[in-house]
Amino acid sequence: MHDTLGQRSNRMGRRIPLKLVLASRNLFHDRTRFVATIVGIVFSVILVTVQLGLYVSCTRMITAMIDRAQADLWIVPMSTRSFEDNGMLEGQERFQALSTPGVTDAIPLIAGFAAWRKPDGGTIAVIIVGITTDKPGLRPWNFVDGSLDDLTIPDGVIIDRSYFKRLGITGSGQHAEISNQRVRVVALTYLIRSFTTAPFVFTTVDRARNFLGADSNSSTYYLVQLSPGADLDSVRASLGGNLSDAEVLTPKEFHDRSLVQWFYSTGAGAALITGAILGIIVGTVIVAQTLYSSTKDHLNEFATMRAMGSPAFYIHQVILCQAFLSAVIGFFIAAILAWIIVQATATTAVPVIMTPILTLSLFILTVAMCALSAVAAIIKVTRVDPAVVFNR
Repeated sequence: MHDTLGQRSNRMGRRIPLKLVLASRNLFHDRTRFVATIVGIVFSVILVTVQLGLYVSCTRMITAMIDRAQADLWIVPMSTRSFEDNGMLEGQERFQALSTPGVTDAIPLIAGFAAWRKPDGGTIAVIIVGITTDKPGLRPWNFVDGSLDDLTIPDGVIIDRSYFKRLGITGSGQHAEISNQRVRVVALTYLIRSFTTAPFVFTTVDRARNFLGADSNSSTYYLVQLSPGADLDSVRASLGGNLSDAEVLTPKEFHDRSLVQWFYSTGAGAALITGAILGIIVGTVIVAQTLYSSTKDHLNEFATMRAMGSPAFYIHQVILCQAFLSAVIGFFIAAILAWIIVQATATTAVPVIMTPILTLSLFILTVAMCALSAVAAIIKVTRVDPAVVFNR
């Protein structure tokens, strides 16, 4: 019985590589240093997570209206840089589009800033989005109260529940004013937010024109629908040749242009990416210092292994295993804290968003960061002379 248990123990021991055992003992030998290493990794991963999570969140908010719209092509005012940064088209563009072979419809869409007067006083800026309710195009989503059909109610508008406090609204059925015109909240969405922090207010195209003081035929954009089998490039070329004060963009081009405008022209994207890079640098330095100190403290043990004939590559693997264990433990703790942050910011103006791809990328980044940190320790071990064992 004892022999059987002993054999099982030996077999289990053989399943764990010796280099992993040595790495774990080196890592856990000095608990204070181990805690400092994990704290450094967690801090670094959390910082990078928040920065990249905000980047993803802002990207989605900037392009939400463009990505949600059903359009094969967009007709936009000349030099339009983003969905909110726009001018006004006079209206003949729609008729020119409809006369182009391959085009089945050009749906008007209105967007622009207006003043919202709260029921209890005070004014804030909102982004009016005027839509055509009886045609495909851009429509609000994530309804939590009411529906798109409620816009048939006179003076009806749809707002997002996350902006209740800013708009001075507590629920549907309440009244406010836009550009000194009385409106009624008839439906509510949830988590449709703008990068500018100005709340989106959905209404019909005609009401939007009144709020923005536009002509009865004017529109900000036209969402072009193509007939099945129509060649997009040919239609775009024909349509673009007939327009003098407007551009024809694909959804991807408009998407990319909006990101460039808000992220790179304003510097917002650079700030987020710089913060993520700083987090990586901080984590790498902390882990590198810890691994180097741990290796230096165990230098005699490594020298003994070298004197016993262990190849340098094997010792390098021990150090890399130590770095990998640090990465796994640190990332696991950071992932839990990151999940808490994501849940806590879910309903804020700028939430932190985590996706499966981003999570996997952060894990790979954490492992790479810790592996890079092991370079200094590997160099130190490589230079150790095995003869120091015999001089002790």
